[in-house]
Amino acid sequence: MSICLRRREFIAALGGAAGAWPLVARGQQQPMPVIGVLNSGGPFSAAPAFRRGLNELGFVEGRNVAFEYLWADGQYDRLPALAAELVRRKVAVIYATGTANSAMAAKAATAIIPIVFSNGSDPIKVGLVTSMNRPDGNATGVINFISTLVAKRLDMLRELVPQANLIGFLTNPSNPISDPADIQAAARGVGQQMIVLTASTVDEIDKAFAAAAQQGVGALLVDGDVLFNNRHDQFAALAAHYKIPTSYPNRVFSDAGGLMSYQGDPLDTQRLSGIYVGRILKGDKPADLPVLQPTKFLLVINLKTAKALGLIVPLTLLAQANEVIE
Repeated sequence: MSICLRRREFIAALGGAAGAWPLVARGQQQPMPVIGVLNSGGPFSAAPAFRRGLNELGFVEGRNVAFEYLWADGQYDRLPALAAELVRRKVAVIYATGTANSAMAAKAATAIIPIVFSNGSDPIKVGLVTSMNRPDGNATGVINFISTLVAKRLDMLRELVPQANLIGFLTNPSNPISDPADIQAAARGVGQQMIVLTASTVDEIDKAFAAAAQQGVGALLVDGDVLFNNRHDQFAALAAHYKIPTSYPNRVFSDAGGLMSYQGDPLDTQRLSGIYVGRILKGDKPADLPVLQPTKFLLVINLKTAKALGLIVPLTLLAQANEVIE
């Protein structure tokens, strides 16, 4: 009798344990992976195109992935501490965007957490990867080569304003990756006189345009920079005031009244970045993912601004435009 009781107690105990197992398993489930977004610019939420890329790999925010956002507001010296904070929070992957400064800060903060970058700089030149095809480290991403496209922008600006004997290049010297050497070399290669102008504050942007007008700059190229991107209305107003035809690194300037912009298609870049983050969350290693470049480019010409400046846009340039603002 006692043996039967013990058997019944044993079986009941097994049944109770079996009922408890799912609860234990649920308690031991892996936490939702977190994407740490490090932006060198202002407040940032993942763009719809980035989310579409993630969705293609089966990741949906709030369902099976979460985000942590940190940004530097253009204060590049804040990026190392922000990157260190994401490492401390043990995010699953860091998406570094804005400028290459954010990716460089993330790379300096960790050699373990995967990094996907999205910016316009040469990743080999700034030390993010050793090879485009085999990144050989914990970082990979998508680049739109703003620094390289500036040479193409120079050609387009010279075609639009052939009478410009002196072309200015406006850059932010407080940006650690600011380097006018490539565009200066491109200008020399076509026999174009060029002067470098600098601005690292809002007031200095005003002074740079005044200096450009004083020195007889016939056309101006604006470098890619967070400070500049946030002041597109100011740029459009200054260019109109001083009557200086100006070329910009992205379309927000053209939408604000800027003459012309040329860039890698940002929607393409963001979507590809989202796909790479998704692949890494599924187990791919950054070292095995080649650095990608957008296959689409976006030329926007503001005809209203061109007319106000007394410019006739050549048909050859209009034919290349993806969008004309009238």
